[in-house]
Amino acid sequence: MAQQHLEPTDPTRLAGPVPTPVTGPVPAAALAGYLRAQATEFLRALRLHREAGAGAASSEDSVEAALALRRSARRISGSLHTFQAVLDPDWSEAMRPELAWVSGTLALEHACSARLERLLLALHRLSGTVFPAQADAGGRTGTARSAAPAPAAPGASARTGTRTATASGPAEPAAATAVSERGKLTVGAAKAGALLDRQLTLARTRAHSTALQALGSSRFHAVADKVAVLASEVPLAPAAGSADLRPLAEAARERLVDAVAALPLVTAGSPYNAEALMHGLSPDPAPHPQDVPWHQVRLLLRLHRYAREVLYAAVPAPTGTEGSADRPARTGGPAGSTGGAAPPPNVGLVAAGEALDRHRDASEASAAAAHAARTPRIAPATAYALGVLHADQRHDVEAARYAFQHCWQTDVVGSS
Repeated sequence: MAQQHLEPTDPTRLAGPVPTPVTGPVPAAALAGYLRAQATEFLRALRLHREAGAGAASSEDSVEAALALRRSARRISGSLHTFQAVLDPDWSEAMRPELAWVSGTLALEHACSARLERLLLALHRLSGTVFPAQADAGGRTGTARSAAPAPAAPGASARTGTRTATASGPAEPAAATAVSERGKLTVGAAKAGALLDRQLTLARTRAHSTALQALGSSRFHAVADKVAVLASEVPLAPAAGSADLRPLAEAARERLVDAVAALPLVTAGSPYNAEALMHGLSPDPAPHPQDVPWHQVRLLLRLHRYAREVLYAAVPAPTGTEGSADRPARTGGPAGSTGGAAPPPNVGLVAAGEALDRHRDASEASAAAAHAARTPRIAPATAYALGVLHADQRHDVEAARYAFQHCWQTDVVGSS
């Protein structure tokens, strides 16, 4: 059997033991410094978001500020979950769901935009066409290269094809014919794309309005006030003075390892898993039953990564430098801002996290395609295109599982 080499599943290979960034116990002061730094990043991102404005036409700075808000909220919430034993229990239990609400609310609009882009790209790929943005870029490049004096709109060259064939002379008739034949979606795929665009754009607009209402609500202001207090004072438990953070971080790693051990990694080791299409024709609109444990592993992997960041907050940054950045775009700034060194980059953890992100995106995109296919009174060609799109996204789900399985089995032994 081709899968026999996957049988001895060792879920500890990638996660490995939690490294000891310093000799001896890691004090609770490292957690306090990390939480203060993330609270400061939260407040800085909130100020930038307000300065950039967040109206109906949000600027790029506003979007980046919202992403920074989400990153800081996730890190604070995740740290409260992992190290709750050394924090004030009442404050921690009250703070975590509020931060999860902030992060989840701000994530909805971005998720709808990314899902729509993914599905439209898949429709064009499955139809053998070029996505409009790529067509525009290709048309501009082709026009710039040619010495023909035709100044007609270059972006239209990829969309019309026949018009370009006349203007560009006899040197490009074959290419122009191919573009004209494949430059447009089929009727069913075009209507499926229009339906998805209508549904997901409406969902994105509603998510944007919900986020604006949330950021202006008294509930969010209460959260921001608590984060402002956290930036200067962390409510630790009375016994935190003698606590060691390493066992708590190790417990987070063990939860991740146990969750991965429960996954069907041997099945995911096959790039063509027939079980991926099970329940594909079920009338139940609930999420795919196979996806839930994988989503849970994704969350646990994130908690494990945040725990590593907290442990390395106890390591002094190198003298004369700002500290090495471990993906600063996701940690909210330079590693030196946490008061310590950043954890060394782990290729295996990064690849595993990206595979699980792709799994989540493909799973939600397949659900969106299935939801659109349930729209009453749509044409059979439209329903067929949505069915093909759904199956394509389910295959992407299996491809992401295969990629994660490969990372978990073979990458970075005991170095996370």
